[in-house]
Order: sequence, then C-alpha cells, then structure tokens
Amino acid sequence: MAYDKSNFDPKAAAEARKKEMDEITGKLEKGVKDIFSSDKYKDYLDFCAKLPRYSVNNQILIMMQKPDATMCQSFTGWKDMNRHVIKGEKGIRILAPAPYKMEREQDKLDANGKTILDKDGEPVKEKVEVTVNAFKPVSTFDVSQTDGDPIPSYGVSELLGSVEGFKELLEAIKEVVPVPITFENIESGAKGYYDLEDDRIAVQEGMSEVQTVKTILHEAAHQALHSKEAMDASSEKKTRNQKETEAESVAYVICQHFGIDTSDYSFSYVASWSEGKEVPELKASLNTIRQTASDLITKIDDKVRGLQSVKEIDEFMAVHGDELPFADPEVDLPSGYIKITPPVDFSDFRNDRKITLTAETKAEFKETGGESKDKKAMKKISVKDKLFAGKEKAEKTKKAKTESKKDLQATM
Repeated sequence: MAYDKSNFDPKAAAEARKKEMDEITGKLEKGVKDIFSSDKYKDYLDFCAKLPRYSVNNQILIMMQKPDATMCQSFTGWKDMNRHVIKGEKGIRILAPAPYKMEREQDKLDANGKTILDKDGEPVKEKVEVTVNAFKPVSTFDVSQTDGDPIPSYGVSELLGSVEGFKELLEAIKEVVPVPITFENIESGAKGYYDLEDDRIAVQEGMSEVQTVKTILHEAAHQALHSKEAMDASSEKKTRNQKETEAESVAYVICQHFGIDTSDYSFSYVASWSEGKEVPELKASLNTIRQTASDLITKIDDKVRGLQSVKEIDEFMAVHGDELPFADPEVDLPSGYIKITPPVDFSDFRNDRKITLTAETKAEFKETGGESKDKKAMKKISVKDKLFAGKEKAEKTKKAKTESKKDLQATM
C-alpha cells in the first residue's frame, strides 16, 4: 500500500518528534539516577555485558523498555540477516545519530588563528558550513521479537565460562593487555595489583582459574583507565573509590559477557560514591565503564576465535593427518620413480636410439622465467643426435648398447 503524502503535516511531525525526544530525555535522566541510587547498578552492568557496543543512552533505554533483551537490530538489520519482525511486535525506541549541516557566520581568522579586522577595526565575517550533531528517535527490535534463519554463534561465551576454555581465555587476555602479567607470591595477601611505576600487572599464583581471570581483568581495567598515560589524557582527578568502582565494574561486565561466575561481586558502595553527582557526570562514568569493557571484550573475542580455530585445526590433524597427503603425495613411491605426463607410447621403441632425460625443479623454472636458452639448445642437440647419429651408435660396442638399454629400462 502506497504512503499517502497528501495528509503529511511537517509541522505536526516535527512537534511530535520534539515531544518524543523530550520524553526520552526525561526517561534517561531518571534512569541514570535510578541506576546509582538503588540495586539497579548491577542490573545495568548485566545489560551492558549483553549489549556492550550500544551507547549508554541506548543501553538504558532498551533496559527500561525490554529488560530481557539480548540482541537488538533495526527492522532492516534483521531483514539483512534473513529474519523478520513478528507481526504485532512493538519497537523499542532508542536514539540514532541524525547529523545535519548548516551555514553559520563567524569571525574570519588568519593562519595564526587571530581575528582579521577590516579598515574600521571591526572583525571580518565569513560564512562557513558546520555539521551539527543531533539525534532522532528510531525503533529497534530484540531477537525474541523476530523469526527466521538461526543466529550465527561462535560459542565463545559458553566455552570460556568453563574450565575447558580457561587456557584460551587466559592466553587471549595476555595478548590483549599491553603490559606484562606475572604470577608470584604476593606477601600483602592481595589477589593482584597494577604497578603504576613499572607499568605491569602482578597476580597471586595458585588461585582458582575463575579467580585468576577475574583478578587479571580487574587489574587490566586499572591499567587501561588509571595508568599515568590514561590519567594525563583524561585530566580528571579520581578518588580511590571511583577507581575501584570503575575497575570492578569493567571486570564484572567482561566476566558476565564470557559466562564466568559473578555471584561474589558487590557494588554496595556505589550509592555513596555517586551521591551529590549530577546526571552528566554519572553518565560520563557509565560511558567510561562501557567503552573500556566493550573495547576489551571485542579484542578478547577476536583473539579467542583465532586461538580456537588453530586448536580445531590441530585436533583435526592429530586425528586425520595421516589420511591426508598434505606434505608429498608421492612420498611412499619407490626410489627412482618418474611420473611421465601425458603417457608415452613405447610400442615403436628402438634400442639403438639414446634418449636423454633432464630434470628441472619448479623453483628453477620460475627463476629463469621458463626454459633457459642453454636448456633449449641442449634439447635441440638431443633431437639432432636421435635423428642423425645412427651411424655413430652403430659403431658403438655391444656393451654400450646393453648399458643404454638398461638406462632406459631403469627409467620406465
């Protein structure tokens, strides 16, 4: 059915969109405050683990509208994956970027960034085109609201939550974390620490696999957010409480994503730490946690998939390697075997004509760009010998003829 544009009222549409944006903004402010002022902080981190690549705003909006959401896409996005939104399902309203360009008049500047003045001493004006960042409400749908082809799954999360996947996970984390990780006996009793001066991570040796992973992720978050380089870049002064909240939150999100037990995590101190802070500041903290966790999750995911692929190939080769002639398909053939392609008809074989056989490796053939002039000349001489050397061969001794026959038969 075609859309009837004759009934479209641009002014009414703009007003409706503004009203919806105001409502969404109000919900976001309330949502952020609720996260820090109740036990919903842990719920938010759980949600962040399921949808780590969404912005904080959209994570909160989706969580408020559909708390059980696990994977969201637009209507078109699901269509591209050969899935369709089930009839009657209501979209989850989130914010999508909608930048636009506009002309703006401003003071003209010289190469040094100073305002250019006219003859009367007034600033010279110029019109420039600028991009304005804006957002618009759009609909997204959870996978539970769709039907169609199965969703591809790498199985990373399920595997890494078990002891079986610990080796791959630990190796992936070590490759992702940009500083050395050492296992040692920490006399203070701490499970681990990030050494700010030496820029390294120390982990208590002999702990359980799950606790080891949790500790490394906690200290890796400290390294990513609180190293000298990171603190200089952010120019923000953070309290010890804030640093611990950020590191523990990042570790929790990553553990949740990979299916590692998180029942012992506690965030009871979050409410007191966030008290007195304004919504923008609180949202900035959430975004710091989300970005750091998302970055580590993406990198670890990629490394683990690579390690699992290598492991699967190694396991396959261990079982089936002897069945596949990967190395040399002619390795078991008798010594002296020569493959002649195409087959040669020896029905008119004559003992009195000597055949000269020459061998050339593939590497030599490529290096010379084909057959060399010397080899071509050699082949021409060989042909000439076979055609015109009858008299010379007739004069040869019987012994020479016998040896010639043996040489040919040895090559057949």
